[in-house]
Amino acid sequence: MPDGFENLQPRLRKPTAERPLSDITLLVVEDSKFASDAVRLMALHSGARLRRADCLASARRHLAVYRPSVVMIDLGLPDGSGVDLIQELAVAEPRVPAIIATSGETHLEQTALDAGADDFLAKPIAGIAAFQHAILKCLPRDGLPPSPRLVSNATVAPDPVALRDDLAHVAALLSGPIDQATLAYIGQFIHSLGVSGDDPALVDVSSLLTQNPRPKDLDLSQLQALVRTKIENTAHI
Repeated sequence: MPDGFENLQPRLRKPTAERPLSDITLLVVEDSKFASDAVRLMALHSGARLRRADCLASARRHLAVYRPSVVMIDLGLPDGSGVDLIQELAVAEPRVPAIIATSGETHLEQTALDAGADDFLAKPIAGIAAFQHAILKCLPRDGLPPSPRLVSNATVAPDPVALRDDLAHVAALLSGPIDQATLAYIGQFIHSLGVSGDDPALVDVSSLLTQNPRPKDLDLSQLQALVRTKIENTAHI
């Protein structure tokens, strides 16, 4: 999903029981295409309009020209921590109505809330109902859909091509110069991808990067081989 993508579903004037987020504009700040596609599908089912920024700089450009109803921020981004953006938005005037943090590292929940997030969603997001509930409970009461709301038990299946693109991104990073900051970013990206894709192998291998954070002493061959294999396995999807 390209930076700046916006859903093209009709812009309904009022939320409905079937599409409770039909008057919502959501900016998702997320570097993973796979995770972003999951949010895109949940927004589509819920009636929300969606835009995406893949880094802090892109998010700040978006926010300089328009004000979304909700900003959903991944905590691990290529140019810094999503916590920094949460802190900025929490004190900005006028304030974004809802700020929601997301991460595959659940121990960061309190950090995000302390920074000013209204809620925290652990990756992978449990499903459409959890997605809708997290947004609706943070919005002003006068913006809520009529009651009762239809609660969906459905989950979404992100595009496997987006997963392959994320793996290719990791492979490109591993083939270039790696300093400590790059290594930390690769580690959290791999962990998040493993959690979002329900892939224990990726989660396990990401621990190699946290156990030995010094690039010159770290053998990345296991991670490189795993990433190559997974790219090959998705090549014909």
